[in-house]
Amino acid sequence: MKRLLLVAVFLVCWEAQSQSFYRYRFEAPWSISAGIGPTQYFGELYSFWRYNEGVQPDWHANFSVNYIFGTHLKTRLEGTYYKMSGSDPPSDPRAYRTPRNLHFQAKNWEISTLFEYYWHPVKVNNITRHLWNPYIFAGVGVSTNNPQAQLDGRWVDLRPLQLENNPYEKYIIVFPMGLGFKYKLNVYMDLRIEGNYRYTLTDYMDDISAYNVNEFYLDLVNDYVTGANPDRLRLAIRNPNFMDDNGMPDVQKILQNRGRIRRGSGLTHRYDGYLTLSAGVEIYLSKDIFDNWIFRDRIYEKRFRFW
Repeated sequence: MKRLLLVAVFLVCWEAQSQSFYRYRFEAPWSISAGIGPTQYFGELYSFWRYNEGVQPDWHANFSVNYIFGTHLKTRLEGTYYKMSGSDPPSDPRAYRTPRNLHFQAKNWEISTLFEYYWHPVKVNNITRHLWNPYIFAGVGVSTNNPQAQLDGRWVDLRPLQLENNPYEKYIIVFPMGLGFKYKLNVYMDLRIEGNYRYTLTDYMDDISAYNVNEFYLDLVNDYVTGANPDRLRLAIRNPNFMDDNGMPDVQKILQNRGRIRRGSGLTHRYDGYLTLSAGVEIYLSKDIFDNWIFRDRIYEKRFRFW
């Protein structure tokens, strides 16, 4: 009888232990992730590639829903809120941009679909995920586009003013692509570090494109003189050499110069873009996630802990 009891107890313990490990032996194709980090704008007011511009970061935050659909492949639907800005005063003197005295900021929302390719397989049992896994990704998305500039202590939306007489869209197409790295924190969670550069199809994320104002300066002057929309001239031309003693546009100097007042970089083939560097976590939506150490009753912690 004693032997039978010992065998019965052994089998029960073995079954309990096997079930506690078996609960992790399945795939978790769905996951959610979130991250935060700096944002760097590239355009008419910032040219890191050609000059010594330093770093002028803003910030962003993102949230995504992810799905594994291949051995090395994942896709994700991601939403991002980001802030970016640019200004002439700290620019490299070799760029000859400082006299323009231009600046902008933008607070935009982006939604994108991306495909990721991983170095190690990702279509595996949740418990057997690799400790580290680099990946590359690319996709397509849509972003709002709302540049602003400060005038008389208030931030003014620039897109409705059409400073260069060239309307542009409120929503723009973006093409995110970059590199990432994941590190396994536990069965349910990865640390994610990622660099994501967005190519765009617009040169107006900063509201600046034309090299100078000679093609539209007469319209700007007319709106200023008649009072129809004086802010257009004040925002388009901020060069101190073309201001009067009161800090207002000197119309006579602008007319005499015939609009040869620099505004953009003169590069017609280059669009604006922005880079985000983010750090965050990815949580795998396992079948038993609510039994995880974050959620479960702490009384049973020792019984089920294995990592």
